[in-house]
Amino acid sequence: MYKACIFDLDGTLANTLASIANFANTAMEQCGYKPIEVEKYKYLVGNGTDRLMHAMLDTALGAQAYTEDDILKMRRIYDDLYESDPTRLVTNYSGMHETLEKLKAEGIRMAVLSNKPHNCTTAIIDALFPQGTFDLCYGQRQEVARKPSPEGALLIADELSVRPENILYIGDTNTDMKTGAAAGMDTVGVLWGFRTEEELKENNANYIVDRPEQIYDIVAGRMR
Repeated sequence: MYKACIFDLDGTLANTLASIANFANTAMEQCGYKPIEVEKYKYLVGNGTDRLMHAMLDTALGAQAYTEDDILKMRRIYDDLYESDPTRLVTNYSGMHETLEKLKAEGIRMAVLSNKPHNCTTAIIDALFPQGTFDLCYGQRQEVARKPSPEGALLIADELSVRPENILYIGDTNTDMKTGAAAGMDTVGVLWGFRTEEELKENNANYIVDRPEQIYDIVAGRMR
């Protein structure tokens, strides 16, 4: 039934929470603001860097208590920090490498789609996974609408020459579930990421898993 898998990056393929919080809080401090608790970033990330900057200042100062110049200044600092060391504090999820190897051995096409800037997305994937693991890897690009728009997922389907209904879309947030559903793909919500089972259920995940190995079980038809 499934011939391809599209994976989110943050909170799905790799644990990037400490990394994002480190760069974000350093940018906050350099702009004269207090840092935000790491756990709070679970609910600030997922919708692209511009949205993250707004969410950070909303948390620190309150909505509309800052200017677009404040956002642009912090974004420049954050981007410079992130691009200088994109894999800093990034860790693997147990069982993910083995699951990807099994999927590839079965001929399943695999891709990455993230709202993280494209250059940082590719740098992290290249550092964490063997070359050739993924057929395609895309972060946020100016010419493509960010998730939850289905545009990026449908472009991947087209490039892989796989119909959307034969693709599993795998992620950890409501944004991912909305993206997959809008693209006509079945969705897998993962519980090792940044959000809750309740959020995944509310956004109609077709499957919910708590171990990477279960993704292979779904593809193999052993999990309904």
